[in-house]
Amino acid sequence: MIFNKLSEKLQAAFQKLKSKGKLTEKDVKMVLKEVKIALLEADVNFKVVKEFVSKIEEKATGEEILKSLTPGQQVIKIVHEELTHLMGKEKSELIQGREFTTIMLVGLQGSGKTTTTAKLAHHLKGSGHHPFMVAADIYRPAAIDQLKKLGEKIDVPVFSLGTNTSPLNICRAGQKAAVKEGKNLLLLDTAGRLHIDAEMMAELLEIKEVLQPDEVLLIADAMTGQDAVNLAQKFNDDLGITGVILTKLEGDARGGAALSIRAVTGAPIKFVGVGEKVNELEPFHPERLASRILGMGDVMTLIEKAESSYDKEQALALEKKIREDSFSLEDFLEQLKQVRSMGSFEELISMVPGMNKKALGNIKVDEKQLDRIEAIINSMTKEERINPDIIDGSRRQRVARGSGTSPQEVNRLMKQYRETRKLFKSFRKGKMPFFPGNIPVR
Repeated sequence: MIFNKLSEKLQAAFQKLKSKGKLTEKDVKMVLKEVKIALLEADVNFKVVKEFVSKIEEKATGEEILKSLTPGQQVIKIVHEELTHLMGKEKSELIQGREFTTIMLVGLQGSGKTTTTAKLAHHLKGSGHHPFMVAADIYRPAAIDQLKKLGEKIDVPVFSLGTNTSPLNICRAGQKAAVKEGKNLLLLDTAGRLHIDAEMMAELLEIKEVLQPDEVLLIADAMTGQDAVNLAQKFNDDLGITGVILTKLEGDARGGAALSIRAVTGAPIKFVGVGEKVNELEPFHPERLASRILGMGDVMTLIEKAESSYDKEQALALEKKIREDSFSLEDFLEQLKQVRSMGSFEELISMVPGMNKKALGNIKVDEKQLDRIEAIINSMTKEERINPDIIDGSRRQRVARGSGTSPQEVNRLMKQYRETRKLFKSFRKGKMPFFPGNIPVR
């Protein structure tokens, strides 16, 4: 989960405040010392941490806070506000609304620039735009082929002139091709290097001067911590960037870049990559991330994910099947796939307020077990999926062989399916609200 370790340490520190009826300045300073250590261990910039803790201490040790009825909660509220402010206060939008928008994506090799170009195209296509991608990374082997394959996957055209033409000429020709094809959004996957050098920066500056992009977005690897912040500062000083897309934010090591970049460079984080799939790019909401770090959940993102995965017709069709007691293993599989398309179960659970690691205890969803469930159902005939009661011993053996599992695992799935049917019966009898992804997983 995002910032799991940092979140655990901060929540443990603040629990000490909440457990006390009254607070003294000494109590607050002692907890803030733990906060400082936790942030530094997460690789948040030292100057940023120092200023952040200083601001909280100034506000949290005031007489009005210490003498309030809930001083611990008031301090946490101050921390939430300062965390949000640190990351940019509110969501930073892309420049849009023009007849034709050009977005230039820059960064070093290995940061996920090419993949992120496709993810951004997929995201903007879902918002009603008509994107067109240009493969201008002529130095990294297979970068052009990679972008073409991703373009086919998301059904977005990719322009390329191979590796024997300069990146500037490729971008210039790509822009003309996009206009000719009636597209309104150009994404330039520019050439990266293993390290920043004068030649690369000169090349990027020339592309920027000639094509005049509306956005220059730096793709930075969140897992590199302060290196990502230093990279952003260098690109901003030399090239002038309008924003940052942080990749690999789903990792839990050295994620302090997300808390440092805005404060150090002034450049806003506009999107974050939270997985390898093309749909795992999210707009960056400072307030929501602050809430998740402090264990307050992220209900709005959870709702948005659900809305993007389920439409009204699907929900109504599913509700009808539940009411008619005709929910089959085909429906079971479809719901499982749709919930998984929203992200990992662990990540989704973390968005529910109060559902931190301590609250979840030993509950852990094995994603590989979910893969086996899908394999088992896919190994059944259509008749068996619609009417699982016909699955006898010989059929069970065949399904197990076809899915590379065991008869015991097939039995376990059948038991889960029957329990789900019982759960739905309780929904029908009472007025318990139903969420389409409410499938018990053990």
